[in-house]
Amino acid sequence: MDLSKLGLAIRDWSRACGFASIGVADVDLSDAEPGLLAWLDAGMHGTMDYMERHGLRRARPAELVPGTVRAVMVSADYAPDDPDWIESAWRTLEATERAYVARYALGRDYHKVVRGRLQRLADQISGAIGPFGYRVFCDSAPVMEVELAKRAGLGWRGKNTLLIHPQRGSTFFLGTLYVDLELPVDAPTEEHCGTCARCLDICPTQAIVAPYRLDARRCVSYLTIELKGSIPEDLRRPIGNRIFGCDDCQLVCPWNKFARRVEIPDLQPRPLDPAGAGGLDTSQLIDLFRWGPSDFNDRTAGTAIRRIGHERWLRNVAVALGNASKSDEVITALASRADDPSELVREHVTWALLSHQ
Repeated sequence: MDLSKLGLAIRDWSRACGFASIGVADVDLSDAEPGLLAWLDAGMHGTMDYMERHGLRRARPAELVPGTVRAVMVSADYAPDDPDWIESAWRTLEATERAYVARYALGRDYHKVVRGRLQRLADQISGAIGPFGYRVFCDSAPVMEVELAKRAGLGWRGKNTLLIHPQRGSTFFLGTLYVDLELPVDAPTEEHCGTCARCLDICPTQAIVAPYRLDARRCVSYLTIELKGSIPEDLRRPIGNRIFGCDDCQLVCPWNKFARRVEIPDLQPRPLDPAGAGGLDTSQLIDLFRWGPSDFNDRTAGTAIRRIGHERWLRNVAVALGNASKSDEVITALASRADDPSELVREHVTWALLSHQ
């Protein structure tokens, strides 16, 4: 088997699968282990206990998938197909009566989309060379995706801890294919953040505590998605109208003027109902707060939003309504759930009502 020729073929096949870029990395991450351990020891993973349970398996691919010697890293762009998407996002953030959802979550669940296309790539490889050892991932297991993608030449790790590519910014998903094939590896990309600190300055909750260091416990994405319990009161006001995730550090990043528009149809923003009426990016908070469990399940089916469940959805929208401009409509909407069966929802509704007094 000519592994160099196979590596070139895999690049062609990956593009046919819809991936925007591809690179191959060695899986020796021993020099990344101290930083991972220090971050975990500082408790910056918050309640994401699984990160601590996995320990160093995250930095040791061959322990997770025996026989792994390379990581084939791919990216899939998701920036909205709108030349003014950054300005549009800022306008939504400024419209306190509207809901802001992270741009990546406006389409179908990226976990499934990227994994499915990676499986197609793996099937094409096995069709060409026969059975081989592999496993596909997309933000779904203890894998250091950004570290591996950096080593594979897909970009550099920015000060906001996200991967940044000089020709496509940071608005892309990463997928990982662990293989037992000693494919030629790619060279890393040079870093180009320089003295820029816009991402640190813009973070609404100051979660980027130092360049290249994120305290997840303060991150809006963690607070609105990963955190299952009560959002700390001192962080509710800075959340604003962000009900699922946050993009501020990407919206302000100068490299995202080169962001590539979404090409995979399933990752395009989708409507909230089969009739095609507006998507989440045009939704009013009051309307979203009226959703019952079946409304939530039906309208978020197939999206990444579905994973937080109806209770946390109401928690997040209650906080956003507490940060909205005061109006009789907002007060009435909040009061309608003052006696909600969920203690979590009631707590955040009470806070929101008090914030309007």
